[in-house]
Amino acid sequence: MEIVFKFVAVSCAVVLVILACKLLNWAWLRPRRLEKFLRKQGLKGSSYRLVFGDIKDMVKAIKEAKSKTINLSDDNLPRAVPFVHQSIKKYGFRLQVHFRLEFELNAISASFILFPVLQQGMLPAFNMSCSEMIAKWEGLVFEKASCELDVWPYLQTLSSDAISRTAFGSSYEEGRLIFELQTEQAELAAQAAQSLYIPGSRFLPTKRNKKMKEISKEVQASIWSIINKRLKSIEAGEGSSDDLLGILMESNLKEIRERGNNNSGMSIMEVIEECKLFYFAGQETTSSLLVWTMVLLSKYPNWQVRAREEVNMIFYEVLRLYPPVVSLNRVIYEETKVGEMCLPAGVLLSLSLMVLQQDTELWGDDAKEFNPERFSEGVSKATKGQVSYFPFGWGPRICIGQNFAMLEAKMALAMILQRFSFTLSPSYAHAPHTVITLQPQYGAHLMLQKL
Repeated sequence: MEIVFKFVAVSCAVVLVILACKLLNWAWLRPRRLEKFLRKQGLKGSSYRLVFGDIKDMVKAIKEAKSKTINLSDDNLPRAVPFVHQSIKKYGFRLQVHFRLEFELNAISASFILFPVLQQGMLPAFNMSCSEMIAKWEGLVFEKASCELDVWPYLQTLSSDAISRTAFGSSYEEGRLIFELQTEQAELAAQAAQSLYIPGSRFLPTKRNKKMKEISKEVQASIWSIINKRLKSIEAGEGSSDDLLGILMESNLKEIRERGNNNSGMSIMEVIEECKLFYFAGQETTSSLLVWTMVLLSKYPNWQVRAREEVNMIFYEVLRLYPPVVSLNRVIYEETKVGEMCLPAGVLLSLSLMVLQQDTELWGDDAKEFNPERFSEGVSKATKGQVSYFPFGWGPRICIGQNFAMLEAKMALAMILQRFSFTLSPSYAHAPHTVITLQPQYGAHLMLQKL
C-alpha cells in the first residue's frame, strides 16, 4: 500500500513538474526567445511583460481617448486608434513589435460568391428598408422646415432590416432579434478583448462569460427555429426562398442528393454560423459607412450636391478616412518571409488600416483631409498602383459584406439626398471609437432639412 502511495505521489510530482515547465516555457521562455529573434532584425517596440503585456497601456490609452471629443477637422487617429498612434510617436512609423502572450507586429506601411445570386432579391429589400426609414424622417420634419436628429440608430436599424430581409426573407422580424443579440455580443467581445487573457478563462463562470453564452444559445435557437420551418416547408413540397438561407439550404440539399451522403453537405451548425457571419458583416459595414458619410457630407455640404451625381468617389474617401474595421490581424503559423524580415511562428501580424490610409508619403500632404476628388479616376489612380487601400480587407479573406454594403449604401444615400439636405447639429460631438467596427461614440446628431 505504501509503495502504491509513493508511486502515485511521484507520478503526481512528475506531472506537476512537466506542467510547470510547459507553463514556464509558454509564459516566459518562448516569448523571450521570440523577442530576441525579432530584436536582432532591428525591430523596435515595447518589451515583453509577463501575462499582461501591453493590455494595461492599451486600456489606459483607450480610456483617455474616449474621455474627450475632437473637432471633425482634427486628426482622427489619436481618438480612433490611440494605442497605435502613441506607439508610432514612441517607436517610429514603419514596423513595431509589442510583446504579450501572443506577439503582435504592427505593420503600418505596406466577392462574396453568393452576391450575384442574392442581388436580384437585394434591391427590393433595400428599397423597402430605406423607404421605411425615410418615411419616419419625413414625419419628423413634416411640421418644421428642419429638425435635429441622431441618424446613427436609424442607420443601424436600416442595415439590420435590410440584412434581415435579404438573409431570412419573410422571417425578417425574427432576424431583427438576432441583430439585437449580435450587437450586444459584439460589445461584450470588445470588452473581453481589452481584458487580461488567461488560457481557458472563457470557460470560467463569470458574469460576462455567462451572458455571452446565453446570447450565443439564443442566437443559435432563433436561427435554428427559422431553419426548421424552412425544412418543413421543403419536405411539404414547397419551393425554397431566394434569400440567403434559402440559397444555402437548397445548395446544401442538392449536394447531399447528388453525392448520396449526408456528410458531404454543410451541417446545420455550419449553416447557422454562415448566417451569423453574413448577418454581422453585412450589417456592421453598411451602418458604419453610411453614418460617417453623412457626418462628412454635413461638414462639407458642397459635396452633397456632387453626391447626387457621383457617389462612388465619396464613399471611397469616407472608407479611406473611416474604414469600418480599423485593423487587420493575421496569426503566422509557420516561419514567414516578408520582404527582408523573417517572422517566426506564433506572431500576430496587425495592419493598421487607418494609419496606412492616412500616410502622407502614400497619399500626399492632404492625406488627412476629406477630398473625394482624389478618387475621381478610380482607386488604382488614387493609390498610384500601390497596395495602400483596402478598407474591406484583401485577398481570399476580403470582407464578405463588401458588395452588399456598397450597394445598400448607394441606394440609401441616393434616396436620402433626393429628399433631404443636412448639416452638423451644434450638439454633435465628434468621437469615433472602435467597438468591433468604427462607430460614433455619442451618435451622429445632424440638422435635417426637407428639400
